[in-house]
Amino acid sequence: MTPDKTDSTLSPRQMMSKPGKSGLARLLAATRYSWQGFRAAWLHEAAFRLEVTLALAFVPLAFIIGQTLSHQIALIITCALVILAEVINTAIESIIDRIGTERDPLSGQAKDLGSAAVFVTLVLFLLVWTASFWHYFHAP
Repeated sequence: MTPDKTDSTLSPRQMMSKPGKSGLARLLAATRYSWQGFRAAWLHEAAFRLEVTLALAFVPLAFIIGQTLSHQIALIITCALVILAEVINTAIESIIDRIGTERDPLSGQAKDLGSAAVFVTLVLFLLVWTASFWHYFHAP
């Protein structure tokens, strides 16, 4: 008999463990699930497609604009953060839409918060890249 996950005698690690794959098989399955998520975002989210397309243009620019390796990495990270926030926002929207289509203040708030996360990363991207372009074209 499988122990009940609500059993207070179980350690936190035991409560979080899932039966099934382990080791390399688990890693391969997780990688497959991640690619399925990227594929779903690409197929169903215009904002995700736009942000990935822009990242494909900006990441090579990071190696031209960036003055040092750490500067280049910072520029690339800002691109990745926008995509990360969009993926999380899309997941939030999918969960809310799965729960129901009726209007609910908490559902709207959750969607707005996901959108705000994307906005924050876009502002960060703009600040870092604008400052980097400014420095690149106006440095003595």
